[in-house]
This record gives sequence, C-alpha cells and structure tokens, in this order.
Amino acid sequence: MAAESKKLPIGLECFEDIRKEIFYYIDKTNLIIDLLQNWAKVNHFTRPRRFGKTLTMGMLKAFFEIGTDPSLFDGLSVSHQAELCRQYMGQFPVIFLSLKSVNVLTFSSALQKMGALIRKEARRFQFLLESDRLTDIEKQSLLPLYQPNIPQETQQESLALFSEMLCKHFNKKVIILIDEYDVPLDKAYENGYYDEMADHIRSTFEMALKTNEFLYFAVLTGCLRISRESIFTSLNNFNVHTISDAAYDEYFGFTDSEVQNLLTDYHISGQYRTVKEWYDGYQFGRENIYCPWDVLCYVKDHLADPAAEPQMYWANSSGNGIIRHIIDGASGTTRDQIETLILGGSVEKELVYELTYNDLDSEDADERLSYLWSILYTTGYLTDAAQPSNRLHRLVIPNQEIRLIFEKQIRVWFNRLIMSDTGKLGSFCSALKNGNASEVEAHFNAFLLSSISIRDTFAKKDMKENYFHGILVGLLSSESSWIVKSNVESGNVYSDIPVEIPAEKIGCVIEVKYAENGTFDAKCTEALAQIEKQNYTSTLQLDGMQTIHAYGIACFRKGCRVAYKNLSI
Repeated sequence: MAAESKKLPIGLECFEDIRKEIFYYIDKTNLIIDLLQNWAKVNHFTRPRRFGKTLTMGMLKAFFEIGTDPSLFDGLSVSHQAELCRQYMGQFPVIFLSLKSVNVLTFSSALQKMGALIRKEARRFQFLLESDRLTDIEKQSLLPLYQPNIPQETQQESLALFSEMLCKHFNKKVIILIDEYDVPLDKAYENGYYDEMADHIRSTFEMALKTNEFLYFAVLTGCLRISRESIFTSLNNFNVHTISDAAYDEYFGFTDSEVQNLLTDYHISGQYRTVKEWYDGYQFGRENIYCPWDVLCYVKDHLADPAAEPQMYWANSSGNGIIRHIIDGASGTTRDQIETLILGGSVEKELVYELTYNDLDSEDADERLSYLWSILYTTGYLTDAAQPSNRLHRLVIPNQEIRLIFEKQIRVWFNRLIMSDTGKLGSFCSALKNGNASEVEAHFNAFLLSSISIRDTFAKKDMKENYFHGILVGLLSSESSWIVKSNVESGNVYSDIPVEIPAEKIGCVIEVKYAENGTFDAKCTEALAQIEKQNYTSTLQLDGMQTIHAYGIACFRKGCRVAYKNLSI
C-alpha cells in the first residue's frame, strides 16, 4: 500500500493495531537488535513524554511474546535478521505494565489503580490456573491477583510471582516491560504521598528485578532517572540510557531523515521548514530529534486544511507545572536567565542526573534550583546545545512550541504577581480611565520592570506586540465592571484593545506597537494615527461612550512610552 494512503496513528500506542490496521509506522525495530547485542539484565530508558515510549514497549512485547504474529514485522528491519528472529521472536513469556494511568490524588487510590493493572495482566495469564506444570498450591498463590482489592503486599509480590509461574509453565525465563514507571512517583510528589509510593515501588522492583531468578531481562521507561538509592536499590547489571547518551539515541522520537521521508510520503515536503522550526531541536545523544506527537498531529491537520497554522500539540497534551514551579520561585538572576532562553540564547548549568523528588524540597535554594533545571532538561523543556564541557551543559529552548509554552506560563505568573498588588493595579486603571497618560506610562513601566520580558529576536514583530498586548489585557481585566475586548472588529479593521466603562460612559482605545531598537516616539505617533485613520472609536460611540481616550503605547524590552489623545464626541 502506498505510504500516503496509510492512516496516521494519532494517539494510537498499540503496535499490533498500527501494523494490522495499516497505519503509517516509522520503523524502530533495530532497537530489538541493539538490546539483544548489548544485553543487560535491566535496561532503563528516560525520555520526555510523547516521544513514543509506550509504542516502543508495545513493539518489544509483540516481538518477544510467545504466540506473537510474525507477520507484524514483515518488511521491518528486524525481519531481515533471520537467525535472530528464529532464536528470539515469540520465544518468551512477557509481563507488561504501563503505569501512566496511576496519576491520582491519594495513595489508596494509587493502590487501587495499580491493583487494577495487575488484575488485568492476571487475566491474560488465566491459563496458568489450568496448567499441568503448576501444583495446586502454586495455582492458589495466583488467586489473590484476581480479587477486586489486591493488598499492597500482594501487589509488591505480583511481578515476581507472575515470573515464577510463567517460567515454570513455559520452561522459559520471563521478560518484564514497565512503561512510565515514574508517573506514580510524580503524582505522589504533587499530592503529598511520595514516601509511601516510593516504598511501594521500591519493594515491587526489588522482588521483580533484583532477586528474580526467573527474569531474562527487563526494560523500563520514564521521564526521569530516579536515583538508584531511592528506587533501584543495589540492582546489578542495570543500564540507564538517558537523553544524553549516544546509545539508543535514535529510537525514541523522529530523526530528521524520518521526518523528511514522512513529509515526502504525504506530498507535503514544502512544510519541512515549518515542522523543523516548531517541533525539532531536541538533542538526544548525537541525534537531532523531533517530537513525534507534534509532527504527526501537524501532518494530520495540514492534510485536512493546508492553511492550518502550527499548534502547541505537545504542550496541550499535559500540564506544564514544572515551568510554573521554576518561575514561581525565580530570583532576579533566574528571571534574567529565562529571558535569555526565550531570546534564543543559552544558559550553562551543571545538571543532576539522578534525582529523588524530595530533592526538589531541599532547604538549599541553589541546590533546589539545580534540580529544577535538571528536570526541565530531562522532561524536554530544554535541550543541550553542545556536549558538556567541564560538567556544564549549554541549555537552550529546543523549538518554537516550547518557547511559546515559556511565554504563556510567564504571562500567567506575571498576571498572578500583579493581581496581588491591588493598590498599584487600581491606580493604573484609574489613570487610564481619567486620561492621565503620564501616570499610565509610569505604572506600566513599573509593571514591566518586575516582569520577565520577551525580547526574542527570532519572533515576528506581531508576536512581540502580542506579548505586551497580553499583559495589558490581563491588567485591565482586573476591573470586573469594565468591558475589555481584544482584537475585535471595530471601524474599518481591528483595534488592539477597546475598553468600555458603561457606568461612566467612558471608552478607551489602546493600540500597542513594538518599538524596535527603542523608537518609542515614532511608534506612539504611528499608533495614534492608526486609531484615527481606521476609525477605531466607532464601536465605542455606537455603544454610547461619550468620553473616549485614545492611547498609543510603544513597548521595547522592559520599557514603554504612552501617547494620548482625547477623541470624545
């Protein structure tokens, strides 16, 4: 079947479904070859979310599990290794758990979620209850794994017990696959039960991975590399493959050549530069990597509507609490560094490779901040622009999507900070209502000085204006009785910010301009002229506003200039 006629696997993480239903698939099966050639008892891959971890784990399950359908791998790279396929394909019992759904508010709810996952896996192995290779006592030991509420201790023993029984039934050692192992830990930290969850995960892993004589090998995936001391105590032959490592660097996410082939297959190779600007930029080992979720979503939208603009697909698929965390605690120096990143520059940081979530609550502010920078790197919000020198990493924002995430979160932070100072906010709004341009300018300059400015030289002029526009809308929206609109139709075209104060029949029109290189006066004059020329006051007049204030506001970095004209009837 021609590639362009294949469906795009948006949100589809089941390898078998993708292959059976003829979805587009970028071949990552060389990972199987590498895992077997570089064998380790426990293999741990850390990658950001939405980079194909679950799909890859499903591919491993489909290859190794007894009873697999060999046709799933027809035409894929691994199928050309005839001897390897004969020796390993379909030759092992496989235990597979994805913990991404264990994202709940309490420890008891987390245990219920994990119990449901274990129970689901137990149902796959119901044949063990009829096995003539297990004793009655061994079969009875499995029965608690089918109960509605599996006790915590039984959960901790479950993977080891499955391993033993499967090995005895098939006379084959077992492969264990644990996907998104750190999601329960992340949610436990957010909701105050981290120590309990860490103890539970540690006990489960110790029995399944450390003292398990029935284990052939295991693969774990997650976003963070949780320290061995806290979770993986004393595991031997434990190989960790992070985003900094060259080994396996091409197997999670799309490489540049894979993206070019995908765009060519769907006859939209002209979109390559857009895709690269928005979704490329991640450095995994020695490979340049794109976020696969973003690329597939963009291709789908572009095929449906060639005029579709790039979207923040990755950002919208999950929360961005880690950025809020770092910005909320930002000192002046940290704010300057965030500005540098958004500008397109870099910051040099020494990163911590092994973490415990409790490290984020360190009493040492510098140490705590070091951990947060490390998490921003490992979770995909920042990437390394160069190989580390003297233990320092040159961190940058990887692409336009992530840059917009930072800007959006900064605006939320800024609005929250400003809204807390009701006195200054009230004075600003009062000055605007009364046509006092000098006070408006003084207050807005003060607000900008306390913010993180957006000076991105890579951004288009209208995007820079939108940043300051967003700040003003946030400030003015604090007055609940005012009607504040944004980029609405008014007169001949669209005005930036029209404001109505119905009780006093006062209207304001604000036109924002970006004053490149500090050309404040010229941009203020241009803004006022545009208001009059385009008749931006017409809607305010129709709505009964009798006093109308026109403001031309020019902004650059952390400064502004305000020009004023009374356009009352």
